[in-house]
Amino acid sequence: MFLKQKLFIIALTLLVFHSKTSAQDFFNTGRISGNFQTDFQIYNEDTLIGAPKVPEQFLLNAFANLNYTHDNFSAGLRYEAYHNALQGFDPRYNGNGIPYRFFRYNNAGFDVTVGNYYEQFGSGMIFRSYEEKSLGIDNAMDGIRLILTPVDGILIKGIVGNQRHYFEKSTGILRGIDGEISLNQVFEKFSQSKTWISVGGSFISRFERDRNPQYHLPENVSAYAGRLHLNRGRVALSGEYAHKINDPSASNNFIYKPGNALYVSASYVQRGLGVILSGKRIDNMDFRSERSATGNDLQVNYLPALTKQHVYSFTAMYPYVTQPNGEFCFQGEINYNIKRNTLIGGRYGTNVSINFSQANAIDKSPIDDTTAIGQTGTLGYNSAFFHIGNEIYFQDFNITVNRRLTQALRSSFTYMNFLYNKNVIEGYQGYENIRGHVGVAELSYRINSNSALKTELQYLNTKQDQGDWAMMMLEYSRQSTWFFTVIDQYNFGNNDPDKRIHYYNLSVGYSKNANRISLTYGKQRAGVICIGGVCRNVPASNGWAVSISSSF
Repeated sequence: MFLKQKLFIIALTLLVFHSKTSAQDFFNTGRISGNFQTDFQIYNEDTLIGAPKVPEQFLLNAFANLNYTHDNFSAGLRYEAYHNALQGFDPRYNGNGIPYRFFRYNNAGFDVTVGNYYEQFGSGMIFRSYEEKSLGIDNAMDGIRLILTPVDGILIKGIVGNQRHYFEKSTGILRGIDGEISLNQVFEKFSQSKTWISVGGSFISRFERDRNPQYHLPENVSAYAGRLHLNRGRVALSGEYAHKINDPSASNNFIYKPGNALYVSASYVQRGLGVILSGKRIDNMDFRSERSATGNDLQVNYLPALTKQHVYSFTAMYPYVTQPNGEFCFQGEINYNIKRNTLIGGRYGTNVSINFSQANAIDKSPIDDTTAIGQTGTLGYNSAFFHIGNEIYFQDFNITVNRRLTQALRSSFTYMNFLYNKNVIEGYQGYENIRGHVGVAELSYRINSNSALKTELQYLNTKQDQGDWAMMMLEYSRQSTWFFTVIDQYNFGNNDPDKRIHYYNLSVGYSKNANRISLTYGKQRAGVICIGGVCRNVPASNGWAVSISSSF
């Protein structure tokens, strides 16, 4: 690993100073860009909120990207440091190094990358390589990628390599190909059609040696997918179906059942109105580059949650986590703009958004009278494709109204009603489903051309879990440069009087051009943060947090 890093740095240095006849020519013709970010916290033990004692007291996550581009050629690297990783991040992020580096050439429909890269086939149901720093996820590929566009309207991708696994690489090798064709661009008879049609297909396989003497595990596991997108005027339809051959692994209790997934979406848009309907079925589609991996490690595919991604603290307190071993989900959303200068719309108009989503189990039945559902070493279970299971995993109804009250005052009001199956989503047993209501009021007032004031009031009502919560946030910003924020979350409905705690936070931040720095002091409640149905646990903490970022 370190030898490869040194060789790459040497090669990049030689490129920088010898790509032209002189260093001056290099700086005149090439372009250097990048960014830097560091986040560190100073931790205090707080037994009242369950904040643990951190031996180092000071923890840090940092990274810096450096990229060089010249004509059709580009190269780059990323340095990362964890001394040690912040609480809530996997401790295997430890130390420092250069886990990401690449060379890329792109010319006349030929695009090749050697080294690290991120890529996605279709919606990602059989392959997606990506990073999400806030979740501690980075499954970058390390190998070769080829992208071909032989003619307008045809795109072909091919990949070979291993996934990143913290500061190492997975032992499994991934090989895949993806293609997409736009019929309107390729075929003349479709060129004048009012309906735009594109079709695509993907194939990927994983090779991992069978070192388990107890079972005969398949060493080559493949998955394929097909997709279709139609667009005509105000209506759009899209869908993708994926299938994976039997893949006994730690995540499915080593059963030999094939997996499949279907995603469909329809939308209608006109001036002032938008409607989206979507549905998804997943059955045994957890796919890893190592069969023993669990949690967020070495995920080959991406199965997003078909639920609204909330931005407020309390609406996001109980987020849904995708269940790759089986779920049936659907979602609908309506956005409507009420005209201005009407009784309901008011002087400036009003926007209303209504959203509903629900995730259920899939219907499962034993494969015979002597085999339990999901029994190790068997075909697992039977499941009729269009049969929805009775157990509800998650349900969310929410409505948001955005309205401008005066030239300087804007408002937003949100109501949410939810059901959260803690046993399934968090992997517990014996808990009652959490049902609750959330109300949010947000007001933004522009004091003058240089400053603004924003306030949030939130309330969460539930009889389960930790009981009722209330929150107040006040933020003052000036010239888009300075901001000052005060937040207090109060768990006043907790059945344990000793846990009726105020979680207060004070923040100040400064930004100028591409530079930003923020300082926060206060308490962080334990919980879960999610992005796109992928989540990580956040432990309780008390102390100082600093974030510094810059780009060039």
